[in-house]
Amino acid sequence: MSKAAFAPAKVNLFLHVGPTGADGFHAIASWMVFADFGDSVSIAAAEDFAFEIDGPFGGAVPHDPDNLVLQARDAYLTASKIDAAPFRMLLTKRLPPASGIGGGSSDAAAALRLMEAEFEWPIPDLLPLSLGSDVPACFRASPLIAEGRGEVLNVAPYTPELDAVLVNPGVASPTGRVFAAYDASGDVRTADCPDLPPMIGSAEEVAAILSICRNDLEAPAIMLNPEIGEALEILRDQHQTLIARMSGSGATVFALCAGATEAETLAEKMQIWRPDWWVRRVRLGGPWDP
Repeated sequence: MSKAAFAPAKVNLFLHVGPTGADGFHAIASWMVFADFGDSVSIAAAEDFAFEIDGPFGGAVPHDPDNLVLQARDAYLTASKIDAAPFRMLLTKRLPPASGIGGGSSDAAAALRLMEAEFEWPIPDLLPLSLGSDVPACFRASPLIAEGRGEVLNVAPYTPELDAVLVNPGVASPTGRVFAAYDASGDVRTADCPDLPPMIGSAEEVAAILSICRNDLEAPAIMLNPEIGEALEILRDQHQTLIARMSGSGATVFALCAGATEAETLAEKMQIWRPDWWVRRVRLGGPWDP
């Protein structure tokens, strides 16, 4: 037993959020894509069950039952009733936490994929959803249109790989606080999903479509963390940027670029101007097998 799974960053190209439903959750409509950069989760035989974390952001995430990797492990073993021999799980954390790019959800999804491969007990649809609204999409880790509370998944339009730059201004943006601010704003929208063509031929066409969409959590997140607005303002002022938007509930924002050269140039500029920010040049699409 020695395997690893990639946990890619999730990016919401748009995120339309409706009011809270009877189940206590907000309805959403979102086009989700995945980056060629992210965390990883590995599993190996051990004398006792163990969980370890390393990586650049390893010290910034909980090493306790609140960690979604542990929750995924325990949920899988409980649901499957497998009498598993002890194993160690290692989370290598490369994505900033509480940053709107699905780090915890993608980590949990990677843990589920690992255990499904190792123990050959197929995961039922409701198990990923029990761990969080983004986990079902992260479990598939391929471009999707997510609706409902995140459990209704449909194939997204085919696009070429998209060149982009992710920027996190170094602030945490907890999802619960952002949704609460959205609810209190008096400007709750609808979870409408635009009609999208089955195929989109270029990054410029993707940007044109996204220009009539939105992230409804962007304004409340900026109100709570003005640094997000600063990052967006800088990106939107660069000629390499086709469109810039916040992902998820923040604080990470992204700039979509026309090609690799533009994305590399933009990332280099951002790293020089704001060396204290987390900046990563990525490709968006998926599924990835780095």
